[in-house]
Amino acid sequence: MESWSRLLSLAVLLLMAAGKVESQLRPDFYASTCPDVESIVREEVRKKFVQTFVTVPATLRLFFHDCFVEGCDASVIIASPNGDAEKDADENISLAGDGFDTVVKAKTAVESRCPGVVSCADILALATRDVVVLTGGPSFAVELGRLDGLISQRSRVAGKLPKPDQSLDELNAIFKQNNLTETDVIILSGAHTLGFAHCGTFSDRLYSNPDPTLNADFARQLQDDCPRNVDPLVAINLDVNTPRTFDNVFYSNLVEGKGLLRSDQVLFSDPRSRSKVVEFAGDAAGFGAAFADAMVRLGRVGVKTGGDGEIRRDCTAFN
Repeated sequence: MESWSRLLSLAVLLLMAAGKVESQLRPDFYASTCPDVESIVREEVRKKFVQTFVTVPATLRLFFHDCFVEGCDASVIIASPNGDAEKDADENISLAGDGFDTVVKAKTAVESRCPGVVSCADILALATRDVVVLTGGPSFAVELGRLDGLISQRSRVAGKLPKPDQSLDELNAIFKQNNLTETDVIILSGAHTLGFAHCGTFSDRLYSNPDPTLNADFARQLQDDCPRNVDPLVAINLDVNTPRTFDNVFYSNLVEGKGLLRSDQVLFSDPRSRSKVVEFAGDAAGFGAAFADAMVRLGRVGVKTGGDGEIRRDCTAFN
């Protein structure tokens, strides 16, 4: 009976903690302290987008990688002269510099108007929503009020980020660490409607371990684009049909066996997730609404409060 009481008390505490995070975060958090923060960030994102389309997938991926390690706290943006920060982990080396640059530029603009008020974590969350909208995706209210994290260590990244060759069970396990469900796996994987992957990320599906779930014509096309010993910098769009538009074609590709990554194609090949993939392939509006809701849930992961965080003056360095 005593052990049961302890378990019940722990469950209550966890629920209270989750409720505290949700009550702290709200779209109007800066209404009185920096009322124009959203328009300031949006303009900086727009300017960066005009310079290079890579801004879009780079910012999206940066947000995901940030939230999955220490929570949505901008810890991935910290730079270390010793090469031991979160961004230096092997899993993060391929993060495009344009994502970091987007946040740094937006932070500079916000600081000029509202110094010491808005966290880098919130700026990253806003910028991520804005790049989705710029490519035709859904707009949604971004909950704000995060603090920037105080920990950024290369050694703490391993095992916390999805990998391109993982099974549905493995993906589910990683998402579960962040209180996200299998449905969230399917929805948030839809972010691969944008972006690209280097040939080495999926070449085993073509050569060393041919993947029978891969469409045969698509496989031949990929072999032409990514021959053996190809330049490691060569990259292929994750959505080969509409790579610069946020839409549901990613799911149609999976139905046709044209998922570039094994971890994407498994969403259709595994019968547990197949029906949801088929549903989104036929319902663009439904996917957009689901993605917006899932991004809000992702944005609540590991939010820092009180003494667990700060408002960084420079996103790349602790105060």
